[in-house]
Amino acid sequence: MAQKQNVFKLKGKVQHYAWGGSAYLPRFLSVPNPENKPFAEYWLGGHVNAPAEIEGAAPAKLNEYIQQDPEMLLGPVVNQRFGRLPYLLKLLDVKDMLSIQVHPTKKNAELEFAAENKKGIALNAAHRNYKDDNHKPELMLALSEFWLLHGFKPEEEVMRILATVPELKFLQPVFSTDGYKGLYQSVMEMPQQEVNAVLQPLLDRILPRYQQHQLHKHEEDFWAARAALTYNEGDKIDRGIFSIYFFNLVNVLPGEAVFQDAGVPHAYLEGQNVEIMANSDNVLRGGLTPKHVDVPELLKHVRFEATHPHIIRENNEPGHIVVYKTPAPDFELSKISLQAGERVTIQSHSVEIFLVLAGKVQVEDGGGFLRAAGDAFIAFDKAKLNLRADLDAVLYRAAVPKG
Repeated sequence: MAQKQNVFKLKGKVQHYAWGGSAYLPRFLSVPNPENKPFAEYWLGGHVNAPAEIEGAAPAKLNEYIQQDPEMLLGPVVNQRFGRLPYLLKLLDVKDMLSIQVHPTKKNAELEFAAENKKGIALNAAHRNYKDDNHKPELMLALSEFWLLHGFKPEEEVMRILATVPELKFLQPVFSTDGYKGLYQSVMEMPQQEVNAVLQPLLDRILPRYQQHQLHKHEEDFWAARAALTYNEGDKIDRGIFSIYFFNLVNVLPGEAVFQDAGVPHAYLEGQNVEIMANSDNVLRGGLTPKHVDVPELLKHVRFEATHPHIIRENNEPGHIVVYKTPAPDFELSKISLQAGERVTIQSHSVEIFLVLAGKVQVEDGGGFLRAAGDAFIAFDKAKLNLRADLDAVLYRAAVPKG
C-alpha cells in the first residue's frame, strides 16, 4: 500500500454504559442528547468491538486500515512485537460507580481466551470472561476531582477497619490467620443469605446518615451506602460492598494519574478522566455490577497483597510536553500544553492518537486542518507533525513507548 498521507482526522466511538453521565461527553463532543442517554466512554483506538474511524481513508475503520500494511503503518518494531495497535485511548464520565474489577496478565489472557474459545462460548455471551487474548494494564488521568478504589489497604489499615466497623469484626480472625486471600475469598464465596445477614445491619446504620448528607466522600460508609442504593436488587445485597472497606479509597485531583497493573483490584467511583490501556476488553468483576461475576475465575487473578497508591503528578509548564511514565510496554500518555500562537513539531513513533481537550489547534499536515476541543487526529509511523495553537490548547497524546 503506497502511503501518501500519514496524518488524518479521527472520530471515536461512544459507549452508552448505564453508569455514565448524560451531559459531560455530549457537551465535549458537541452532539445532542435529547433523551438523556448515558454517555459513559469515548473510545479512540482499533479494538474490534468499537474501532475509531479515519476521515478520508479506506477502509475507514482504524483496525482494518492498519491491517492493510501493518509493517508500514505501525512501524517494523511495533508490528513485530504487537502486530496491531497495542493501546486504546478513552475519555470517561463516571456518574455511578463502576464494577470492582481485575485484569489478567498477558500470559493468562492468552491461555484463558483460548480455553473459552475451545469450549465454544460466544464472544458476546453474558457469561464470557475473556473477550480477547490481551492483558489490560491501564493509566487513568483525572480531569476532575476523581474517586476510585485501588488495591488492598495496607495491613494495619485493614486491621483498623475490621476493629472499628462493628459489622465486620467477625472477619478479624480470618484476616489474622489467612491474610488478604482468606479475607477476600471468605466474603466472595459467602452464601447470599449470609451476605444479607452481615450487611443489612451495616446498611441500616449508614443509609439514614447518607440520606441526611451526614457522610463524606473520604469515608468508606459514604460509598457503601451509595453502592447499596445503586446496585442492591430486592433481597440481594451486593457483596462488592465488603470491598469498599478492604480497598484503598483514593482521591485524585485534575492532572494527577494512577497506574493499575494486572491483578490489582480496582473500581472507579466518580469523576471524569482520560484513560489509556492495552488494547483489551478483558474484565473479571468482583461486585458493584448487575453483570456476570465469576468468583473462582476472579480469585485466580487477584494479587493478594497490600497496595500503597502512587499518585503520578505533572509539572504544568506552557508548551511543555508532560509524559506520564508507567512500566507498560503497550502505551504512553502525554499532555501537550500550547499557548495561542505557539508551535510544536512532533515526530511520530508508530501510531499516535491526539485528543484535543481544550482550545484550537492547526494541524499543518495531511492537507492542513483545524481541530478544536472534542476533536481527534491520528499520525502513523514516521509522520512529522507541525501543530500551531489558534487558542490556548491542551492535547492528550497516546503513543507506544520507544525502546
